[in-house]
Amino acid sequence: MASTLSQLQFGRLRGLRARVFRRYEHRPLVSCLSGLYGCKWRRYERSRAQPGDCCCNTLEGVSFALLVAAFCLTLVFLYFWGQAKNDYNDFDWFNFGNLGFWFPWSVVLLVIAAGFFTYVTVLMLLAVCLLSEGQKLYLHWSHKIGILVSLTFSIAATAVLSDLWSKEWTTLLLSFQLAPENTLMSFEKAVEAGSDGLETDVTISSDGVPFLMHDHTLQRTTNIHEVFPNRTGTPAAMFTWAELESLNAGAWFLSHNPFGTAGSLGADERLRAGKQPVCSLRAFLQLAAQKDKLVIFDLYRPPRGHPYRDTWIQRTLEVIQNESSIHSSQVLWLPSDLRALVQELDPELQQTLGSRLPLEELQRNHIVKLNLHYSSMSTELTSEYAAVNITTNLYVISQPWLYSLAWCSGVHSVTTNAPQLLSTMSSPLFLMSPDEYNVMWILTDLASLLLLLLIFTFHWWRERGLTFSSGSKIMLDNGTYSKFKTELSDIWSVSSANSQAEKTINLATVTEH
Repeated sequence: MASTLSQLQFGRLRGLRARVFRRYEHRPLVSCLSGLYGCKWRRYERSRAQPGDCCCNTLEGVSFALLVAAFCLTLVFLYFWGQAKNDYNDFDWFNFGNLGFWFPWSVVLLVIAAGFFTYVTVLMLLAVCLLSEGQKLYLHWSHKIGILVSLTFSIAATAVLSDLWSKEWTTLLLSFQLAPENTLMSFEKAVEAGSDGLETDVTISSDGVPFLMHDHTLQRTTNIHEVFPNRTGTPAAMFTWAELESLNAGAWFLSHNPFGTAGSLGADERLRAGKQPVCSLRAFLQLAAQKDKLVIFDLYRPPRGHPYRDTWIQRTLEVIQNESSIHSSQVLWLPSDLRALVQELDPELQQTLGSRLPLEELQRNHIVKLNLHYSSMSTELTSEYAAVNITTNLYVISQPWLYSLAWCSGVHSVTTNAPQLLSTMSSPLFLMSPDEYNVMWILTDLASLLLLLLIFTFHWWRERGLTFSSGSKIMLDNGTYSKFKTELSDIWSVSSANSQAEKTINLATVTEH
């Protein structure tokens, strides 16, 4: 009897366990999922997919396909823009040039991308959970609009940024982050941070003075609106040096604070930064000579009608050779125009090329260094160039992880906007020994195996519960419960017989008396 009761209790516990895992018992969960996905909060509004039925109609199927596409595209764009952090300055600079004011649009775009991705991901998870619960999909019209907006944003943003990036590869060399760009103060800060070389952009004034300027005009980095309000759109090369010297090239840095670093300057440094003038090439070269630093610069050809339109190369060489104390071997000559003439006039210049060419052609042109965008990073190419004594410089790398990757690729040097950050690194961030690498992956494999075993065990236990639940009624009728019912019937029959016998005996006793 005790054994039978124990078996009945055990059967009831197993039945309870099975009912916990049965889908139709997940009513609160299904209600929440349906409400969030399709705004169907009432139970009678939900429809359950029957075995063999499709999980949704044609419209909902298309909506789910668009949801999957939006998830993939928003993920791709978020990854792309997240990895483009190294070039956020270029994006903000581009918008500054078009809008006329500085704002961290790169961060705004990142937040929007993350918001769309989070929204689409939540809808994806809701859809998968509803399908796992055997529910038909119904996406509310507001979510359908949200998916279309997310999809449109991802496609448009990816297309526009891809087009922008393809045109802006040569304009990524932006200012140092601790002082106004292309000023003596910025280069002094770079020297203090431990830089081995200095990079800039050079153009020539209308009276033949090479000076430092990245932009085509003077609008972004000077107060030309105040000094020459009627010439704001005039090319920088069309001003005389006297006019250029009258401009302030540092106040904009303090007022706009484009990199959020102006606050790190002390009172004296802020005062000095606010008074920085346009810097001449001669002053730049003198600083490099005094500090024994290498220099590299882009040289912009003056526009049509400029007095030095056809002699800008020779004029720049005159400043290097005759008007400064820098040694020619300290100059990485990047301009590709009239390279043969430059090599003939000053063979000690380090000929540098901004594109990849066959090794034979590089050697024929006496190229000793390649100045490439960091997307050209390749361990094989770097080794191939190094084998013929051609070093590689990558631009613009300002993130430690990207700097670490370049380091491990064997790159000789990098151009950066953050020398104060990269100069503190004594080794790549992710450098590890072969043993550490093997241990990491072995532990990862073991952890993955354990996770798979746990998942398999859980599903095996769950499926056993579901199988028992589907057959529990039959088992109780034909098994333990039937046996227990029979035994109770037998006990009841025996008790009834004994009771009847007792009544007969008592009646007989009464009769005898």
